[in-house]
Amino acid sequence: MSKITTLHELYIEQLQDLLSAEKQLIKALPAMANASYDSKLKAGFEEHFAETKVHAQTVEQILSSHDEKPGSKKCAAMEGLIEEGKEMISEDAEEAVKDVGLIAAAQRVEHYEIAGYGCVRTYAKILGYEKDNVVLQGILDQEGDTDKKLTKIATTLNLKAELGATK
Repeated sequence: MSKITTLHELYIEQLQDLLSAEKQLIKALPAMANASYDSKLKAGFEEHFAETKVHAQTVEQILSSHDEKPGSKKCAAMEGLIEEGKEMISEDAEEAVKDVGLIAAAQRVEHYEIAGYGCVRTYAKILGYEKDNVVLQGILDQEGDTDKKLTKIATTLNLKAELGATK
């Protein structure tokens, strides 16, 4: 691994990391959807799966526009977050409780993505990559919307999980 000496180099490295994260998420989201009991949650995971495929393609296009390849970097953070999601999938839990746990795992992923896309969007702006800035802001907005949708679903399911626990 060579030394990163410019903001552009960091920008490319971070985009490659986000691409790895998105590709890992593409593999994980169907399992999360399948493990969900709540129809709104299942639909939310399926919708985000479709968005995630577009996000990966978009990051690949940005890298290509800078004559860069996707790279072989593996996002260790996403790997860990997905592992936590897999643990929740395999938990023996009441339906609403499992769904709430899946939401928690998914929101950790969303917050990681929001942080990552926020950084690269800012780098693009500083570097004068206006087209990248606009496209990355669009992804950032979608990630934020997904987080808000998960929170909305959780408000109902958290109560359901608590009511189930007090039976």
